[in-house]
Amino acid sequence: MPRLLSALLTSLAAAALAVGAAFGIVALLNATPEQPNVPLISYESATPRK
Repeated sequence: MPRLLSALLTSLAAAALAVGAAFGIVALLNATPEQPNVPLISYESATPRK
């Protein structure tokens, strides 16, 4: 009986750890990085647009 109980507790702990890791990965993937609003290419011209 103690061996069965320890196997059950181990499997429950492993399942809880897997669920926690899955939620952590999903939270990291949903995090949006802060991106600067600066264009990479700018075209400077001598005459202004009309």
